[in-house]
Parts: sequence; C-alpha cells; structure tokens
Amino acid sequence: MGCIIRPARLEDAAALAAIYAPYVLETAVTFEYEPPDAGAFRRRMEAIQGRYPYLVAERAGEVLGYAYAAPFHDRAAFAWVAEPSIYLRRDARGRGLGSALYARLEELLRSQGIVSLCALIADAPAEDAYITHASVRFHARQGYTELGRYPRCGYKFGRWYDLVWMGKPLRDTAG
Repeated sequence: MGCIIRPARLEDAAALAAIYAPYVLETAVTFEYEPPDAGAFRRRMEAIQGRYPYLVAERAGEVLGYAYAAPFHDRAAFAWVAEPSIYLRRDARGRGLGSALYARLEELLRSQGIVSLCALIADAPAEDAYITHASVRFHARQGYTELGRYPRCGYKFGRWYDLVWMGKPLRDTAG
C-alpha cells in the first residue's frame, strides 16, 4: 500500500476520531454509544502515550488507520500485560495494513518489557448487521488464542453482544 507506520501525533486526533466514528455509530465493534470528538481523542492519546505506543499508518500524508496499547488492568502485577486496539478506515481494510500495524506495535511493546497481550473483542454467536467475526479472525491470524468469553455483556442497537478475550504471549515467562 505504500504506507508508513509512525508514532501518532496529537495533531492526528481529528483524523483518528473520523476513523473511529463509524465504528461507534454503525457497528457493535466498540461498546461506546457516542463518538469522541478530536479533543477527547487528544486527551485519550496523551493518557496512553505516556506509557504505551500509539501508532498511525499513513499514505501520502493521509491517515488510514491506527493501533495502540493500553493498560490491561490497573493493579501493579499486571504491568507486563497490555491491551491492544486497532481501527482502520473502511477503504484500507483487507490489505495487510492491520497486520503491519500490529507487528510494529508488538515490536515496541516487547522492547518495553511487555510479556503478553490481551485483546478484548466484541463478538456475537452469529453475525448480524452490526458485528461480524472479522476481528476475532484477524486476531487469530496474528497468533492470538481465545482465552474466554463473556456472553451478552454489552448492549448496543437493542441487542446483546459478547466480549471475547484473546491473548498472545510476547515472550516466555516460564521459570
């Protein structure tokens, strides 16, 4: 695709908010009901970038997608586990961009001493107008395995959705 992957900048906030908004308004991929504006995105970015990578994929100056990691849990013992997230513009999906973003994200997280990732993914037993199994399939292709499922824990568009936990070790912690 001729893309570069670079650290996100606060001035990317409006572009990231525009990428994220259709996921909020038209899908159950995220359980948010209202899309955050650029200001809210900047605040989220600032909170995350102090500790974790936040990346964008860009082609010819245009942001096509982003990925970041966040704390898995606030307890000290979880400091070595991170929760990744990724969102791509619709016209940028299916071209390997997500895999490239995640590969770079994982490389940076390994260098920070993160030992495992835990992705929380909205899903449903059957696909519908608001959710497909695409995110679960994407994560499986990236080497994640299903760790558990919380059935019917998210309510959106008048329906109940599941939350799937998928994990990926970044290094062996045995011993």
